[in-house]
Amino acid sequence: MEKSAEISKDGSFKRQGNRFTTPFGHGEGELPVEAGRYRLLWSAVCPWAHRSVIVRSVLGLENVISLGTASPMRPRLPHVDWEFSLDKGGVDPVLGIKYMSEIYLETDQDYSGRPTVPVVIDVKERKVVNNDYFRLTNYFETAWVPFHKENAPDLYPKHLREDIDTLNDVIFHEVNNGVYKCGFAKSQEAYEQAFDTLFARLDELEERLSSRRFLFGDFITDSDVRLYSTLVRFDAAYYAAFKTNRNRIVDFPNLWGYLRDLYQTPGFGDTTDFHAIKVHYHLSNHIAADDQKSKGILPKGPDLSGLVTKHGREAISGKRQKFLVPGSED
Repeated sequence: MEKSAEISKDGSFKRQGNRFTTPFGHGEGELPVEAGRYRLLWSAVCPWAHRSVIVRSVLGLENVISLGTASPMRPRLPHVDWEFSLDKGGVDPVLGIKYMSEIYLETDQDYSGRPTVPVVIDVKERKVVNNDYFRLTNYFETAWVPFHKENAPDLYPKHLREDIDTLNDVIFHEVNNGVYKCGFAKSQEAYEQAFDTLFARLDELEERLSSRRFLFGDFITDSDVRLYSTLVRFDAAYYAAFKTNRNRIVDFPNLWGYLRDLYQTPGFGDTTDFHAIKVHYHLSNHIAADDQKSKGILPKGPDLSGLVTKHGREAISGKRQKFLVPGSED
């Protein structure tokens, strides 16, 4: 469970693959879609986990899939782990585990990777069934449709899925994981290459959003959820902790307006915990600068109050609603 295994010889960061990838669905060999059977474990600091919680909220799955929350602080252990110290007695109230690794090892005693979030636990069988953060939101958006709330938005419309998948892949490699490639790099060359790729993509997205309210036009899609999870952490964490310091998001007029638009949308800002994010990336993260960790000082800034100011993005589409059903006249 050592992060060093994810550092290549050239000093670049290569994220570990996911071990539990069985999809949710209604076919043979797929995970059955049942209300009350599963528990989603997350930490508010993790962008991969956050996007699954956003989609869970937006689609109204809160009463269908329960939620367990790990602490933003890593426990002092010889391996990388997550701890349920926020709960009474220091254990998850449903699973009774103190550390995330317990349920991973209970499922597979030979598991040797990092115990990652998000992870879906089959409470009925008491085992990990899916930690595929890259596809999890798509399963919530498709296989779990029977449990969506009334008038839930279509975040993954069929006619756009190929385009969404293509953009999601770019966003993942160059933005979502791009900030980690900067922060976890162990060579100057690897860091600078990741840095240049990251900001080249942010520049492109800034231009894209100059004429579109959201990434695919007037409607929020799965791609917006994925981009949001990184943008909202950028100024508060990545800019300093990961040395992604060419620009802040507030310095990009369109990205900044877009971020405010999403932050003010139910399911986005109300699931964003800046205190947890700052604690993790500045005090707890294993690859943060040693001198920064040793001082134990939590940065006072930045001022994030601007996220609730008017953004004016409605003017781009001429519509005010955050979620619009395709074909509606509102």
